[in-house]
Amino acid sequence: MSQRTLAIIKPDAVERKLAGRIIQRIEDEGFTIRAMRRVHLTEQQAGGFYAVHRERPFFASLTQFMSSGPAIVLVLEAEDAIKKWRTLMGATNPANADAGTLRKEFAESIERNATHGSDAPETAAFEIGYFFPGVDLI
Repeated sequence: MSQRTLAIIKPDAVERKLAGRIIQRIEDEGFTIRAMRRVHLTEQQAGGFYAVHRERPFFASLTQFMSSGPAIVLVLEAEDAIKKWRTLMGATNPANADAGTLRKEFAESIERNATHGSDAPETAAFEIGYFFPGVDLI
């Protein structure tokens, strides 16, 4: 069954001009890009997006990082898109990521790890709505 997920090419990867290479990998893996836009989040917007982590010790540094520069948000579609995207990204900590994953190849650290992806259908619905409210994804 076809599924949608949100993907983010984070500010560290955009700054290092890796977005094109990451998008190429997305397409090479068989995803359809249903929506894409470049954003520069404020700290408040990043805080709203990551509100589920508000009580975690890394929340402040995460929202500062995510508002530090432009990012690219995408809606990806594929069979089992959430699992497929998370597999392509690799482990959050690039030191633990498998060879050939985006984070193993492009991440600098556990925080500056190049990409984000939804972890469940409910999360994907919230995250897609956060960045693409009212958009008819065709």
